[in-house]
Amino acid sequence: MRKCAILSMDSLADFEVYDYLIDQPMHALGWQTEIVSWRNQSVNWSDYEVVIIRSPWDYQDDMASFVDVLSNIEQSSAQLENSLAVVKWNINKDYLKSLESDGVTIVPTLWPETFDASKMAGYFTHFDTEQIVLKPRVSANADNTFWLTKDNYQDKTSELQTAFSDRELMVQPFMADICQEGEFSLFYFNGQLSHTILKTPAKGDFRVQEEHGGGLLAVSPEPALQAAANETMQAISKLHGELLFARIDFVRHQDTFALMEAELIEPSLYFNMDAESPQRFVDAFAARIAAQSSKGAV
Repeated sequence: MRKCAILSMDSLADFEVYDYLIDQPMHALGWQTEIVSWRNQSVNWSDYEVVIIRSPWDYQDDMASFVDVLSNIEQSSAQLENSLAVVKWNINKDYLKSLESDGVTIVPTLWPETFDASKMAGYFTHFDTEQIVLKPRVSANADNTFWLTKDNYQDKTSELQTAFSDRELMVQPFMADICQEGEFSLFYFNGQLSHTILKTPAKGDFRVQEEHGGGLLAVSPEPALQAAANETMQAISKLHGELLFARIDFVRHQDTFALMEAELIEPSLYFNMDAESPQRFVDAFAARIAAQSSKGAV
């Protein structure tokens, strides 16, 4: 039985996790899966043939250490999926700039290096909007993400100064369609579309994660949405080749679809929302390993 580590965190008690759904199809193909915390310093990564990054959802608290662990994995005999190069590119939302320069439509964004309270009013003017969102360029689970209005932003100044005291940030207009329709997530395994879901926030919120009360619905992507996602994946593949997994998040915007994020590090793949998706993932994994084995990579 070949061994595959599923890279996680110390405790997932407060999260919804569906990666166990790949255990049986992996086992059927001769692979033993084992959940391993990225913080476990006693692990010999060479004990595994492959390490798949899945749910280390606290990495943003110690990004340097997380990257060091991934570097150690790549220096071992194990194969890391997705690769460290992909992680380093995707870990800071600056990557959206490069996708935009390649023709991908993203949510309109300003990129201030530091938080400056005196510039807040100008952000509303720049986007001609009553509501904006501030968030760190390195974040997960909507941590330190602020939904602000012209009426309340000044009340949040102290909290914002604390949140962004040592973080680069990004500023975007609030995308009302997230509350009105939701956020679309398209899942790609080895470059092929697997399934699509629509995530909707709880009433009065804008965060679509289940942990914040968001709802999930399996949908079929309309042609314009799938075309936007395919275009994004093509731009990513130009830089990094085909990836084992990717989640591409979009919101409807001005009669088109705007990319919110390309999640290439540790996105939930929502295997629970499509009964065939765990097998698709495992088939993509097996095909990838077989192709790379023939090249002597594994």
